[in-house]
Amino acid sequence: MHSLSCPSVAIIVLNWNGYRHSKECLQTLEGLSYPNYQIVLVDNASEDHSGELLKKEFPHVTLIQNNSNLGFTGGNNAGISYALEHGFDYVLMLNNDTLVSPDFLDKMIEDAKKHPQVGIVQPLILLMEDTSKIWSAGGKMKEWQGTAETIGDRMSLEAFELKSSELEWVTGCCMLIPTPVIRKVGPLQNSFFAYFEDVDWSLRMRAAGYKLYLSPKSIIYHEGNASSKKQSKEGTLSPTVFYLHSRNQLFLLRRHLKFPQSLVAWPFQLGKYLAWISYFCLRGRFQKAKAVIRGIKDGLFLDHTVNHPLCP
Repeated sequence: MHSLSCPSVAIIVLNWNGYRHSKECLQTLEGLSYPNYQIVLVDNASEDHSGELLKKEFPHVTLIQNNSNLGFTGGNNAGISYALEHGFDYVLMLNNDTLVSPDFLDKMIEDAKKHPQVGIVQPLILLMEDTSKIWSAGGKMKEWQGTAETIGDRMSLEAFELKSSELEWVTGCCMLIPTPVIRKVGPLQNSFFAYFEDVDWSLRMRAAGYKLYLSPKSIIYHEGNASSKKQSKEGTLSPTVFYLHSRNQLFLLRRHLKFPQSLVAWPFQLGKYLAWISYFCLRGRFQKAKAVIRGIKDGLFLDHTVNHPLCP
């Protein structure tokens, strides 16, 4: 399966009740100019049977059907395990709420080959609804705040200086990883389920001596939070999103933050979440307030190294 000129790539697309998004994503992947890849569709026990429907419409796709919703981490790890078992050279994780340019993978492979210590390569990700604006050009850490900040967020593409640059973290929306790196560092940390797992993985790779890069000529388009949006009296994003966000942010601090930055970052993050709770109570969004409180408690006291059943 290995080729020096065109290394093999397992493209992992995770689906959870996302038939429309996954179908559109798979349709754009059919137009790739890169010749040596296999699409691995991982279905997280979708209630709408979209995994089975997509397999019928795209018979060349390898379907992994999970028996329960394993989250972003567990779902992608199932695809990663398949890629490692079948000897692929690279894993490409790709959100199902994306559309891709035909040559995006060619460009990412080109940039990956330039860097012997590469851990992850990320494309330039533009907003699907406004392709003149950036959704992500990578990430950097504000250690004194304990914050993972997106580079280029909502900036005009014209105003942004595009160059191949080293990153401090890479978004899980789209990342290309050599499989030897995964064998050394390990897969995504399952305890995160969803949110901040990409930051954790990035920091683990950097700690192991690998470098992360933006591939600025590789272009994809993204619709943000497609699997999390659900309009209700509590607002657009569900209480589960706020639970995971608050819990996993604290998991991240516990796993990676060191003295003396921790003296400032812990009060900053806890103060932020107390402000969220106050805001939600004032707006009558009590389920979200309770979710953040539960997230703080679990983020402080749960074992962040093991998987936990998700109780939204």
